[in-house]
Amino acid sequence: MPILHPMLTTAVKAARRAGNLIHRASDKVDQLTVNKKAHADFVSEVDRAAEQTIIQTLLEAYPDHAILAEESGSQGESEFLWIIDPLDGTTNFLHGIPQYAVSIALQHKGILTQAVIYDPTKNELFTASRGRGAYLNDKRLRVSKRLHMADSVIGTGFPYTNFRNKDAYLAIFEELMEKSAGLRRPGSAALDLAWMAAGRYDGFFETGLKTWDIAAGCLMVTEAGGLISDLAGKDRYLETGNICAGNNEIHPQLLKIIAPHLTEALK
Repeated sequence: MPILHPMLTTAVKAARRAGNLIHRASDKVDQLTVNKKAHADFVSEVDRAAEQTIIQTLLEAYPDHAILAEESGSQGESEFLWIIDPLDGTTNFLHGIPQYAVSIALQHKGILTQAVIYDPTKNELFTASRGRGAYLNDKRLRVSKRLHMADSVIGTGFPYTNFRNKDAYLAIFEELMEKSAGLRRPGSAALDLAWMAAGRYDGFFETGLKTWDIAAGCLMVTEAGGLISDLAGKDRYLETGNICAGNNEIHPQLLKIIAPHLTEALK
C-alpha cells in the first residue's frame, strides 16, 4: 500500500465511512425517502446522510477548510476546498444497480491535489495524490496502451436533465458506434473516470457534468498517465462540465471525432 498524504488519509476515512453507510442502506432502498430535484435527478436521505458524514470527518481534521458538496452547496472560505459527491450514481443505487461511488477531491489554490473514489459494492478504493500517482487499493494504476480507436472501449454518459445538446451528442455517439470497439454507459461519471485510470476504458466523454462529478476522477486519470480536456481540447472541463479523457493516443482521436459535432455550448 502506498504511503498516503495525511489529507488523503482523512479523505479515505471519510469515503469509507460514507460507503459503509450507503452499503448498509442498499438492502432497504424501498424504505428510503427520495426527492426529485429535476427530471431524472434524484436525492435520497442516504445521499444527505453520507454527505454529512463526509463533511463531519473532513472538518474534524481540518476545521478551517472550505466545502463544496452536491447536496449542501458551499460553506466556508479557504485556499483548501473539498469537493464532494456523496453518492455518484444515485439513480443506479435507487434501482438496485450496483454501480455507484463516493467521490471526494481536494483543491489547493484552485489546483486538484488529492482524490478518492470509493466503490462500496466492490470494495474498490481508488486514490490519487498530485505527483504521487494513482492507485486501486495497493496497485499502481496506468491508463491503457491501446493505440487505435477501432480497438478501444469508450465510456460515456447520456444527457439526463439538460437535452439542449442531445442532437450533437447523438451524432457523436453514432460515429463512435461505428469507429470504436464498443461504448459503455454504466451511470456514474466518477467511476467511469476511475475505470479510465485503471485501463478498463480507453477513452471517456460526457457533457453537462458538475464539478463534484468529475473533480476526483480527473486527478485520477492524469496521475495514471492519461489526458483530460473539455470537448474542444482546452482545460475548462471543471468549469464547463464537458469532458474528454483518454490515453495519449486515444484522447486526440476522440477529440477529432467529436470536433465536427461541437456546438457553441459544448466548446
